[in-house]
Amino acid sequence: MEPTLTELTDRLVASYAQVGGINHLDGKNLPSKQAIAAITQDLLRLLFPGFFEDKPLHSSEIKVVTAARLDAVIGPLEDEIRKALEYSPPPELRRSRLSAAAHSLTVEFLASLPRLREILQTDVEAAYNGDPAALSREEVIVAYPFVEAIAVQRLAHELYLKNIPLIPRIMTEWAHSRTGMDLHPGAQIGAYFFVDHCTGTVVGETAIIGDHVKMYQGVGLVARSLAAGQALRGQKRHPTIEDRVTIYAGATIMGGDTVVGEGSTIGANVFLTSSVPPNSLVVQEDANIRVLNKGERPFRSGEFQI
Repeated sequence: MEPTLTELTDRLVASYAQVGGINHLDGKNLPSKQAIAAITQDLLRLLFPGFFEDKPLHSSEIKVVTAARLDAVIGPLEDEIRKALEYSPPPELRRSRLSAAAHSLTVEFLASLPRLREILQTDVEAAYNGDPAALSREEVIVAYPFVEAIAVQRLAHELYLKNIPLIPRIMTEWAHSRTGMDLHPGAQIGAYFFVDHCTGTVVGETAIIGDHVKMYQGVGLVARSLAAGQALRGQKRHPTIEDRVTIYAGATIMGGDTVVGEGSTIGANVFLTSSVPPNSLVVQEDANIRVLNKGERPFRSGEFQI
């Protein structure tokens, strides 16, 4: 006999009581993932006016449209920031002042949009100049997932620097789910950044990336070990990539004390755990590849080694 709705409800409620840690009951109202996704999309429209519209946007109406969009986003964003501050209030801030702090932080964040547009223009330029398949800068903005990923990361990084909990990570994970590119909001990323093909790229929280850095799909800037868990919080765990470095597909660069010197090139599938000086070429040399005709015998053990 199948359980009734009442029995199913009782079993699930009993699970809530027995299996703690993945419930959030009787606590503060957390920021809404759905609301933050909608806010992020509105912020992208403010950063790239005319690119995400259902109809053409004329310069004669840009001031009115921008004012309306700012007015529409400021209230919801302030509400979500207030929730985040209530969840984890700064120690120096009295609870009675959280609403005022949320308003100030919201206005400060929105005031940073013109500056973010300046650096995003360099990212678009790097993508267009770095990809011979790009037909135009317009194509780069409307079609390349990289642009959405880096735009959201740069927005989230501003909130991260203001010590606003939860929201920056929700924003970048929203972009991660859409683009396949995992850029932590804490990462410091310089101008003229470009990741070709985008998919599978991972950049950790304490990574530092200089100007004019180009990466390809599947690159990981990761921590050497997370065995210590929370004891590593606040430590430099991810590598530093200096200016004008190119990192090819599938390379993994590991460790907080690892520095890739300016002007270097990291070859595909390289696994790097130590620093390299400026203008280095790092390649993997111990790969033996043998090509056989289809009618020949298959590979034996040891014939194909990476």
